[in-house]
Amino acid sequence: MLDIQYIRDHAQTVKDAAKHKNRDVDIDTILDLDEQKHSLMLSSQKLREERNKISSTHPPANEDIKRGKIMKEELKKLESDLKKIEKELHDLLLHVPNVPLDEVPIGKDASANKELKKWGTIPTFDFEPKDHITLGKQLDIIDLERGSKISGFRGYFLKNEAAVLHMALLFYAYTKLIKKGFTPFVAPTIVKSFALFGSGHFPWGGEQDVYSLNDDDSYLAGTAEIPLTAYHSGEVLQEHDLPKRYVGFSPCYRREAGAYGKDTKGLYRVHEFWKIEQVVIGKNDLEEARRIHEELQANAEELLQDIKLPYRQMLMCTGEMGEPQLKKYDTETWMPSRNAYGETMSNSIMGDFQARRLNLRYKTKEGKNEYCYTYNNTAVASPRLLIAIFENYQQKDGSIQIPDVLVPLTGFNIIQKKSSL
Repeated sequence: MLDIQYIRDHAQTVKDAAKHKNRDVDIDTILDLDEQKHSLMLSSQKLREERNKISSTHPPANEDIKRGKIMKEELKKLESDLKKIEKELHDLLLHVPNVPLDEVPIGKDASANKELKKWGTIPTFDFEPKDHITLGKQLDIIDLERGSKISGFRGYFLKNEAAVLHMALLFYAYTKLIKKGFTPFVAPTIVKSFALFGSGHFPWGGEQDVYSLNDDDSYLAGTAEIPLTAYHSGEVLQEHDLPKRYVGFSPCYRREAGAYGKDTKGLYRVHEFWKIEQVVIGKNDLEEARRIHEELQANAEELLQDIKLPYRQMLMCTGEMGEPQLKKYDTETWMPSRNAYGETMSNSIMGDFQARRLNLRYKTKEGKNEYCYTYNNTAVASPRLLIAIFENYQQKDGSIQIPDVLVPLTGFNIIQKKSSL
């Protein structure tokens, strides 16, 4: 959520930001409601002062008593009107997206994203490479047919070596970040709506992306960012304790209702998956924000380099950013069956946007309360990253080599066709 004073002082900038993020927001109405709010507050204050003056008169005159009763009703109406306007203003403010940093490219879609760098060598094969669906079926490590039978559209089973590799990959990323000083969490998947409003997943895209449960105010989170960012909601942290670096392990659920017909086959876009998520809560300091953003990016890239998967780093344009983000990098990993890079990590500076919605603050050394900055970046999302491993590490005989760094965790270095198949 943006500070209303910022909106007053930078109305055109906020309007442009909403337009560039493809969001329709009525800033003029917000400013008008804000003016009405302040006018009502001023009128209420004057009435209270007059009432207090009258009540201090002893004994009160009959006309003062009559005036006091009238003021009581007037004040009641003012407070009712004020409450109504405050709610309307708050609801509209929830729909105002964050203002991107100056270096963010302006554009409506992915064509305006900027490639910053590439790493690794795209593999060449002296045979016809297979996609992960074919490999998974032939090696008996993925079962999409029974997954759909049991779970419905986009359902899947990981089995045999794929199930072990999935766990090894997640654990490798988890322990790697713990060694870097991140506090480990197993985060809840069931969250209340305030956490989704706080993260900025609500009110945008809620029906399309988020599963709601039968219990009142219960939803399934699509990322550990949601519960971990809300972990300190309503609290005042101490500046000397920041930044707080958290790594969350959690199952994730997304409806993907707006993605029918897009990546419908295989493991790329599924309803349930697992993630290791980096979440940082820091000071309200843009210079520090840029450093932390690069730190989170380096962690994700280091993981891909350990596994020796080719990737590229993208600076996302305004139209490809989420509403809360000041700046966003996507890391895309090479997937031979797509003959293209596919997004595997998403790294964002949120500024104080989420913290304002969650009332997450810290006390400075000078004793002043400031809103925190928040950040998040994927470390691993599986099974999506398994696609890249399966397809890049496939061999001519149909087997799949295991990345060296994961062998100690899997206990095997190759996935081969079962003799019974």
